[in-house]
Amino acid sequence: MCAYLLVAEDDPAQAEGMRRYLAADGHDAVVVHDGRAALEHARRRRPDLLVLDLMMPGLDGLSLCRILRDESDIPILMLTARSSEADLLTGLDGGADDYLTKPYSPRELLARIRALLRRSAGRADAAQLRVGGVAVDVPHHQVSIDGQVVDCTPGEFAILAAMAAEPDRVFTRGQLLKYTNGVERDSVERSIDVHVLNLRRKIEPDPRRPARLVTVYGIGYKLTAGAA
Repeated sequence: MCAYLLVAEDDPAQAEGMRRYLAADGHDAVVVHDGRAALEHARRRRPDLLVLDLMMPGLDGLSLCRILRDESDIPILMLTARSSEADLLTGLDGGADDYLTKPYSPRELLARIRALLRRSAGRADAAQLRVGGVAVDVPHHQVSIDGQVVDCTPGEFAILAAMAAEPDRVFTRGQLLKYTNGVERDSVERSIDVHVLNLRRKIEPDPRRPARLVTVYGIGYKLTAGAA
């Protein structure tokens, strides 16, 4: 899958190395070295995916991620030297779809990028999924709630589409993680809770009392038709 990728990395050596990895994998990659340049480029020519360093001059990666997430559903892979769970969850809550800590291997970087690109392509067996008032249009990557379109990140969309394909099935965090990351990483299963929290804000009449995306205590989550 050849894609147009934007790499925002302030370290010139790391940025050039990443550009070469991506070019060798068949992608067209453009590199910028600060957050404001990344924002301008993403707005001017929408990339298929953004590889974003968290610690960027001018405009930090988390702020840039939040701005872009309000404007588009560009898949975002966050890179950072920070490895704590709190930092990871902060990045995901800010709108990143996946999170890779430095140092990383080129093979892992490419695997994450391929997984995000596959997800954003909207591949699924069913094109139109509906559970109660929740409608998921897979080919157009669109979610509507009671007829009203709502914006979802690629990670949120992947979770909702997987659950909408099997209503009332209970998914564990580990199972949902496979849809969101493409790579099994038990240490970040709690990131699913962040995606679920964000989804509830978008699809529930009262996010504090979820009736559609509900918790099955001790197991995980399921999507139901909700109250009649």
